[in-house]
Amino acid sequence: MPVPAPDEQHGTRNKVARSILDHGPSTAAELALRLELTQAAVRRHLDTLVADGVVEPREKRVYGARGRGRPAKVFALTDCGRDAFDQAYDELAMDALRWIEQSAGGGEAGRAAVAAFARARLAAQAVAYRQAVEAAEPESRAQALARALSADGYAATARSAPVGEQLCQHHCPVAHAAERYPQLCEAETEVFSQLLGTHVQRLATIAHGDGVCTTYIPGTGKAEKASPSKTPSKTKTTTASASTAGRNPE
Repeated sequence: MPVPAPDEQHGTRNKVARSILDHGPSTAAELALRLELTQAAVRRHLDTLVADGVVEPREKRVYGARGRGRPAKVFALTDCGRDAFDQAYDELAMDALRWIEQSAGGGEAGRAAVAAFARARLAAQAVAYRQAVEAAEPESRAQALARALSADGYAATARSAPVGEQLCQHHCPVAHAAERYPQLCEAETEVFSQLLGTHVQRLATIAHGDGVCTTYIPGTGKAEKASPSKTPSKTKTTTASASTAGRNPE
């Protein structure tokens, strides 16, 4: 079998990294299936990407009861790996948010000013999101929101959970800014709640070191279909404090 040229190998490694960006932390088997490569070939590229600091191995997170045996190993992008994908404006964003915070006097007033900016920014983005969500059937609104987010570079998907759904954003163009200013994540969670008409809960964020931003949307899966008359009595957004935003609940 001929040995692939260096440029071809580099191109395939980029495809592996891009697949992890688009789909979140992935096993070698999942990458092989998506890219139509052998697992052995994928593992060779993963070894190189790990050595280059682009991806890192992690224990696969399991929701619900864990089965027997060792958990599968997944590969996630590192901060260095994410830097390679359209985060060139991080420094500008950080400078702008810092200016807003300081201009308001810093402290609580400064944090409130950043939060107001974050809400205004998300409100403008949400115009297109709302059109997509309202055009979809109720049971398909999470998927419609995911598609709208993907169009803005968030590589989002929606999947069924034991009760409800999970909205997953595999890429965050403002991850570095959100690490310093969690108000960005909090405003986004509020917008998701308003768009979907139910309270939502942010389980994880890329800004806080998780491999994917995960938002739990209750009552949109099998449980809702079994009890269609049960509707939320009040729209409520679950957000974390500034010190814990994006962390998984203990």
